[in-house]
Amino acid sequence: MKYQVYNRQGEKVEEVELNQAVFDIEVNEELVHQAVVAQMANKRKVLAHTKDKSEVRGGGRKPWKQKGTGRARHGSSRSPLWIGGGVTFGPTKDRNFKKKINKKMKRKALFMCLSDRVKDKNLLLLDKLELNEAKTKELYKLLRVLISGLLNRKDSKINYSAEPIKLAEGEERKKTEEKKKIKKDEKLSILVVGSKNIAKLARAGRNIAGIKVLDACSLNVIDVLTYKYILMGLESLTFIEKTYLNKK
Repeated sequence: MKYQVYNRQGEKVEEVELNQAVFDIEVNEELVHQAVVAQMANKRKVLAHTKDKSEVRGGGRKPWKQKGTGRARHGSSRSPLWIGGGVTFGPTKDRNFKKKINKKMKRKALFMCLSDRVKDKNLLLLDKLELNEAKTKELYKLLRVLISGLLNRKDSKINYSAEPIKLAEGEERKKTEEKKKIKKDEKLSILVVGSKNIAKLARAGRNIAGIKVLDACSLNVIDVLTYKYILMGLESLTFIEKTYLNKK
């Protein structure tokens, strides 16, 4: 499997051989669905909690004696039958939503998602993915160059222009326009995958809507499916193979 590698200017630099064990696997929708459900269930936080009669404050003393009053028998004023009492069969924090899935199944589901991105040519490979400074403007400029040159296809509904913004007035107007331009690209959908020292990338990308920066060792099915395009450097390919293929 040969795949094109580009430089920061969006020019073709070379072709690399992709590992077929990672990027050329037939997709099994049922397995991918199972991996997604397991990941979402394991990520779920149990927040809702109601108190039963043993947890509600008070009710230690018997309201009245057992017999001789003519009233019904009650042992506690915190019974679910009383106002201010406990809740019967309410949601509690002891619930467990976790689902188990084999490591091999989870890994294979991830490879299937990556293979699907390669098949649709939605994987972008750069010879070097790094920034000189942790600046949003620098990362945004890189994305604009790449996207305008490579992803402006006929089937794409998003129009990314690489043309600079023409401004007539001063610096304040310029800054405002740049912010508006970044805000416009809300439909941007790119998962940026770094291999090491991704602190600069993460800091630069956190203010751009539709961008997520992820370490290669943290790749997961949900993030790969959520974002339409994946951007990674050549070093990330080696890192992915070492991280996922050598595991038993």
